[in-house]
Amino acid sequence: MRAPDDDLQWISTFLDAQAAELGAAHNTLLAYGRDLRNVAAWMAHKGTSFAQMQQSDIEAYLISCDAEGLSRATRARRLSAIKQIYRFAFEEGWRQDNPALQIKGPGREKSLPKTLDENEVDRLLGAARTVGRTEADRLRNTCLMELLYATGMRVSELVSLPVSAARGDPNMLLILGKGGKERMVPLSPPARMALSTWIEVRDAVEDKREGQGHKASRFLFPSRSKEGHLTRHRFYLLIKELAVAGGVSPEKVTPHTLRHAFATHLLQNGADLRAIQALLGHADIATTEIYTHVLDARLAELVHRHHPLATKDDDSQ
Repeated sequence: MRAPDDDLQWISTFLDAQAAELGAAHNTLLAYGRDLRNVAAWMAHKGTSFAQMQQSDIEAYLISCDAEGLSRATRARRLSAIKQIYRFAFEEGWRQDNPALQIKGPGREKSLPKTLDENEVDRLLGAARTVGRTEADRLRNTCLMELLYATGMRVSELVSLPVSAARGDPNMLLILGKGGKERMVPLSPPARMALSTWIEVRDAVEDKREGQGHKASRFLFPSRSKEGHLTRHRFYLLIKELAVAGGVSPEKVTPHTLRHAFATHLLQNGADLRAIQALLGHADIATTEIYTHVLDARLAELVHRHHPLATKDDDSQ
C-alpha cells in the first residue's frame, strides 16, 4: 500500500485499520486520534511529518510533553499511540524503518491477546453456513471463516486475496503480507472444500457479469467497493453478525480474535512457536512470544497431572 500524502491521512487510515481489524473501542479510537493529532501539530511546527520523523524527533516530542507537566499516564498513552502508528506504517510498507521501536517509556503491562475457545470457533463456523441472504452469500461467508481460522491470516490479507492464488485446489496458499513479504500457509481439508465450492459459485457470478459487459474481478472475494474486494470494515460487521447467530458474545469476536485463536489452538495442541511465527508472518519471534502464556498453562497442567508429588497431594485430600 502506498503511504498517504499527509499526516491526517496517516491518522485516518491507521484508525480505520484499528477499527476494522482489531475492533478497537470507540473511546480508544478517539484517544488515539486526539493524541496523534497532537503529535502531528507538534511535527508541523517543527517542519517534519510522520513520513520523515526520526527517533530523535520522537524523543524531543516526549521531552516537550514532560516540560508541559503532562502526567506519566498521559505521556505513556501518547508514546503508545506513536508506537502503534509506526508499527502499522512499517508493516504496511509506508516506511522502511520504525523510528519508535527502540524508545522506552513509562509503559504499561502488556495484556494478553483476547481469544476464543474451540467451541466458540465451531459455533462461528456453523453460523457462517446459515447467515446470508443468498446461497452464494452463505458459501462466501463459510469460505471466509474457514480460511481465516485455518490460516491465521490478517483480515487485510484475507479480503484482498487474488483468485489466482486459490485456483487448482491448492494444499497451501501464497499470502502477500505486510511490507510486501510473502509466506506459504497450509489449508485444512474443511478450508479446501469451502474454497473449492466458493470459487465455483464466484466464477459463475463473474462469468455472468462479464457477459453483461463488466470487467472480471481479480479478487477471490469481489465487491463493488472502491478497492474492488470485500472491505475490512464490511468483514468486521459480518463477523459480528456471525457471533450473534452463533451465540457467541459479539464483544469477544473480531477478525483479529480469530487470528489469536488460530495461534493459541495450535500451541495448545503442540505446535512449535517458530512454526507459529512463520504462519502468522511475524518478522520477530518476540511478537509471537506473547502466546507463551499458552505454553506456561500447558506445562503447569502437565506437572499437575504427572509429577509424583502433585499426585500425592491430590491423594492426601
